Amino acid sequence: MKRMNGLRNHYSPEYKANIVREILREEKSVAQIAAEHGIHPHQLYQWRDQALAGLPTLFSGQSAKEQVAREQAHAQKVHELYAQIGKLTTQLEWLGKKAGLHNE
Repeated sequence: MKRMNGLRNHYSPEYKANIVREILREEKSVAQIAAEHGIHPHQLYQWRDQALAGLPTLFSGQSAKEQVAREQAHAQKVHELYAQIGKLTTQLEWLGKKAGLHNE
C-alpha cells in the first residue's frame, strides 16, 4: 500500500496498478476513486497517463529498463551534439572575425 516518508506518500507499483485498473474500468469517476483512496485526482491522472504511455513497451519485447536506457543514451548523444555545434559555431565566428569577414 502506502507509507509515509517525510511529507510525501510513496505508493507501491502494485497499489498504483490497482488504482489505474480501477480508473480504466470506468465504473467510477476519477474524482470518486481519488476520494475513496485519499489521493488527489491529478495524481491519479498522472498514474493513468504513465501506465498508458508504457503499454507499447509491453508488446515490443523490450523491458521498461531497456527503453529508459535507450532514451537516456539518446538524450546524452543529443546533448553531446549540441555541445559540438556550440563549439563549432564559436570557432567559426572567431575565424570569421580574424579573417575580417565580420564587421563588429
